[in-house]
Amino acid sequence: MSSSFTNSLFGAFDAYPVSTVDKPPMSLWPQVVSVLVFGFHGWALLLPQVVEGVAAVLLLHRTVRRWAGENVALLAALILTLTPVTVAIDRDNNPDTLLVLLLVAAAYALTRSLQSGQSGSRTRWLLWCAFFLGCGFLTKMLAAWMVVPGFAVASLLGSAAPARRRILDVLAAAGVLVVSSFWWVALVDLWPGRKPYVGGSTDGTAKELVLGHDGFGRVLGEGGKTGIGRMFGADAGGQISWLLPLALLVLVVSGVLGVRAMVRGRPVDRFSGAVWVLWGSWLVVTALVFSYAHGMWHSYYTTALAPPIAAIVAAGLARFWRLYRAGEGSGWSLLPLGLAVTGAWAFVLTSRDTGYFGWTRWVVLAVTVVAVAGLVVTRLAATDRAPGRPVLARGLAVAGLVAVLLTPGVWSVATATDGADPGTIPAAGPGMSGVSGGGRVAAGRQAQPAGGERGGTAMGGDTAELTAGQRKILGYAREHSAGAAITLAVDGDAMAAAPYIIGATGGEVVIGMGGFVGTDNSPSVDQLRTWVADGTLRFVVSSAPSGEGTQAGGVARDRTSWIEEHCSEVDPSRYGGTAASGTTLRECRA
Repeated sequence: MSSSFTNSLFGAFDAYPVSTVDKPPMSLWPQVVSVLVFGFHGWALLLPQVVEGVAAVLLLHRTVRRWAGENVALLAALILTLTPVTVAIDRDNNPDTLLVLLLVAAAYALTRSLQSGQSGSRTRWLLWCAFFLGCGFLTKMLAAWMVVPGFAVASLLGSAAPARRRILDVLAAAGVLVVSSFWWVALVDLWPGRKPYVGGSTDGTAKELVLGHDGFGRVLGEGGKTGIGRMFGADAGGQISWLLPLALLVLVVSGVLGVRAMVRGRPVDRFSGAVWVLWGSWLVVTALVFSYAHGMWHSYYTTALAPPIAAIVAAGLARFWRLYRAGEGSGWSLLPLGLAVTGAWAFVLTSRDTGYFGWTRWVVLAVTVVAVAGLVVTRLAATDRAPGRPVLARGLAVAGLVAVLLTPGVWSVATATDGADPGTIPAAGPGMSGVSGGGRVAAGRQAQPAGGERGGTAMGGDTAELTAGQRKILGYAREHSAGAAITLAVDGDAMAAAPYIIGATGGEVVIGMGGFVGTDNSPSVDQLRTWVADGTLRFVVSSAPSGEGTQAGGVARDRTSWIEEHCSEVDPSRYGGTAASGTTLRECRA
């Protein structure tokens, strides 16, 4: 992408370019800028991710502070910082890091809109909210739109403007959302000149990518087991669900208290209620979509749940503390109840694999029991004459908070300091990183290219590198390509092509064939035939033994069959390789 403006604009996977990555390119644009400034290094790709992750924490703090005050904002920022899956994804070059930042930016803009007392300012901030959501669409398409219904409802309910103006503002925001979301799609599909095939689509168009691979295919496709328990299961539970039961309890209680206040005719804080809708709808809708999505789904997607969980839990604990101190009715019991449920769930999660910092579950259990019991006894012992010991109660509440944040905090620190490459699916926890119980058990897994669903360059590694045998193949193709525009084509998925593309530092032009998973019709058999006939392409390499590639099916099978039929195998001794290397170099002649 850094080799030309149009390659960056399209999100090209190779320099020719033949294909794009299977996502819109916005999350990669900051990495392109970083590479242009610092050169191509693994850390240059990851620097924007780190900046985006830190910026999301800062912006969440600023957003929550406008709603619930400084202390709640600091707690929300801490919770987001200590969310294991967020730490894992922020050290990997996947689009989810930028997506989270843009969603938090949209929440900030909407909060400013709801809070504003001036008509013009209110509208401008709402339009900024729509713009950020549109940028989120160009980062991970429909994943950014899951919050749109809830944000629209929050705006309609919370705005101080007359009803007609509220509707007009939302319609204007919808217009901004559509334009900021689809300008790239329209540009790609209407581009009059040569352009790469849109990776992940079935017909090479960005529109089909939106509707298919990155759209309804994610929800309606064939994937793993779905259901309401997915967020608490083996894959996602340790990544995001530590405080999810508490967040849901907070939402239920807040909803009940809000309805009760309206029924009793008490004044309702329009702004605060709308912000509860903002965060609550973000959490509930996104969690439900993730839980029941039938298409390709990975646990690191749940990083999108971290900001609403952080905001809701922080505000909820503050509300529970106020109810506890007030001591009216049974409301005081919500604080010890919330801490007890969260501590118990942390014990369950940690017990799933006691080899990974399993000692924390006993600390969590002991401190939670002491804190909950102390809060209950302190409250029950309080009377009108002896209203309790606020210093003791505050200390117990802090102890309970430390207990419920201990294990996710330990997991997050372990993930952040782990030198091992997280591999193809970034995640925290046992079996996901190179740390087990404080000691290293794995390291050095090869990093992967960005743009797909199997991860990217990560903190523990650098970039995919050529083996000695692959260097010999690339060197031979360069020396014997006879001026071909494409030095070498790699028949296989993006993982097979990435080392050759990255290793082409001598001016070679290397392309991948078949897109991210090798099944895209790019290049087609007709295109290959034309390239070979006019001398554009001469050498093709495959990591699969002859005939094995025909098992892929569809266009991939046809492409591999054509290559094996029309391109002769190069004797490995000519480039210093071995017949048993598992890599086949073929020379294609008209």
